Amino acid sequence: MQKYLLFCVFVLLFNCEDNQSKKKTIPSAKTPTKTKVDSVSNSKKISVNDTEESYPVLNDKNAMEFFLQYEKEHKESKVRIVTDFGNIDIQLFNNTKFHRANFIYLAKQNYFNNTQFYRVINNFMVQAGNSDDKATSRKRKKIGKYLLPTDTKKGYKHHRGVISMPSSEIDNPHKLASPYEFFIVQQTPGAYFLDGDYTIFGRVTKGMDVVDKIAAVERDEADWPLRNIYIKRVEILD
Repeated sequence: MQKYLLFCVFVLLFNCEDNQSKKKTIPSAKTPTKTKVDSVSNSKKISVNDTEESYPVLNDKNAMEFFLQYEKEHKESKVRIVTDFGNIDIQLFNNTKFHRANFIYLAKQNYFNNTQFYRVINNFMVQAGNSDDKATSRKRKKIGKYLLPTDTKKGYKHHRGVISMPSSEIDNPHKLASPYEFFIVQQTPGAYFLDGDYTIFGRVTKGMDVVDKIAAVERDEADWPLRNIYIKRVEILD
């Protein structure tokens, strides 16, 4: 029951079909209701990884300015997603800088720890970064409520193995990206009907066999795996 309560709040809307009329669905994720947050200059600070470094609580007004500066100081682009099923190594793209910086920032704050692959569709994609645990909601509240603009003009296609960012489903005609979640295309050779709507910001360099295993698990009618599949942590490699 707890899963379905969360699912009503953070749900993927899927409404596309593939060439064989097999239902294929568009990645999207509901965003928490917006609340008023102070500006960068006087916003509440949050500590990162028990260091003295602190950052503003992010919102739609300050997020882009924040990541513009953050990406200049944090150039890491190789990460490892450690899961129950094995490791998935990712190369993040430098020229989708806001989305790369966002992922690195969340990883350094340990946001992804104990989140789940909560939506899987075999021969399409696996989506992660959410959880039915209240701790995930608390972490989001601490980091902030914000969306990222799409960045779809870099020439990337939704080939098998790319990592892309779903859009928020609430009042979002421009498909602004939901920053806490991501999906990996598992379909061969790719899910090209997604091109132009969702920001591709990296690719799997090792571990597609793990993605295939995750995509193949049994799931319920909401495409949530019957067995929870956890991200133990995201490690920054380089």
